[in-house]
Amino acid sequence: MSIYTATIRWSRDPGPDFAKGQYSRAHAWAFDGGAVVPASASPHIVPAPWSDAAGVDPEEAFVASLASCHMLVFVDFARRAGFVVEGYVDEAEGVLEKGADGRMAMTLVTLHPRVTWGGDPPDEAAIADLHHRAHDACFIANSVTSEVTVEH
Repeated sequence: MSIYTATIRWSRDPGPDFAKGQYSRAHAWAFDGGAVVPASASPHIVPAPWSDAAGVDPEEAFVASLASCHMLVFVDFARRAGFVVEGYVDEAEGVLEKGADGRMAMTLVTLHPRVTWGGDPPDEAAIADLHHRAHDACFIANSVTSEVTVEH
């Protein structure tokens, strides 16, 4: 078993009317390795000036977490199969909408990986297999109820 931590820090600015929802949602995420990430509510959910578009919002972080986990497992599986990955770019996207139960949920995350290969690249069937196995082994994907698809 492993335990992971994140520290979330927010404090209210004294000026705006808190009771009316007029307060900044900007905050910070701090991680054990020292990284501090500016964060905020999504400007799609909380309009400016009460959100900070420059901050990472939880919805973006959710999509990034799934895409990052898939990429890390994919690259390792490719390496183990004898292939050389030179680069990997994924412009992943998530869909936030009402689920079947009427609650808001990230219902679909679509990964769009583009892999640059070195040496002798795998054929399409092998690439599809690597993505399938990476998805099955990605513990983040195994932890969510969202549909996750890979379009490569």
